[in-house]
Amino acid sequence: MDVTGTALVTGAGRGIGRGVALELARRGFETVATMRDPSGGTSLLEDAVDLPGALQVEQLDVTDPATMQLPPGLRVLVNNAGVEAEHPAFEDTALEVWRRMYETNVFGLIELTRRAIPLLRANEGGVLCNITSSSILAPVPFYGPYRSSKAAVSAIGESLRAELAPFGIRVLEIMPGPIATDMFEGSGRAPEAIEHPAYAPMAERYHAGRRNVESMVTSVEDASAAIVDAILDDDAPLRVGCDPLAVGMLDAWRAQSDEAFQQSMLPAWTEDA
Repeated sequence: MDVTGTALVTGAGRGIGRGVALELARRGFETVATMRDPSGGTSLLEDAVDLPGALQVEQLDVTDPATMQLPPGLRVLVNNAGVEAEHPAFEDTALEVWRRMYETNVFGLIELTRRAIPLLRANEGGVLCNITSSSILAPVPFYGPYRSSKAAVSAIGESLRAELAPFGIRVLEIMPGPIATDMFEGSGRAPEAIEHPAYAPMAERYHAGRRNVESMVTSVEDASAAIVDAILDDDAPLRVGCDPLAVGMLDAWRAQSDEAFQQSMLPAWTEDA
């Protein structure tokens, strides 16, 4: 796509959202970096001073429709805002955890996207970019709420890909792996399922495997550049990885049946090394 119009990024106060907002401005987009607390955008504005595209910080809480003010010239929407929670065993996960996860990761995204589509259509197309997770490809234990919320967004994107194609609106799903963000750093703790005797061995294996990923972390800057490359590439596939581990997972998933891929990964959690 051409670098014209306005791009809006949710959850731009830190991590991937912050990096993508800066990269979009670096490529020349007028960029609206949104976050729940705009006072956290001071350093973002400072970093954007000399970039080709203008950048502004606005409040937007995806759980509060009253804050959803979209620019009339919208051409790119990056649905990045998301939350993670504790990871107990499925049987110990309170329904409130699921509701909290879905309120931000799914329902908030739905409402903002619903409001954005008429603008993208009126502006003769653009890109709807959803940030999900490469973890939805693998049978990761204890991550049911988080992974299923991202999988819901993935399915929504598939439907919207067909629904919006006649209007020149391209749907893109970015599936990050380990990126050097606060969220990834927080995921380094042992899952709460380790407190349940029946699941402790599996939780310990998961935690040990998670430590092995530390050497595969990609910087926010590199991931953001890959994401914006995909936004600008009209020939990009629906699903794109923004780091080597995610790209490798996607390639392996595409090269075999889903069942074969799942079976190849199950022993990591279910068998002693």
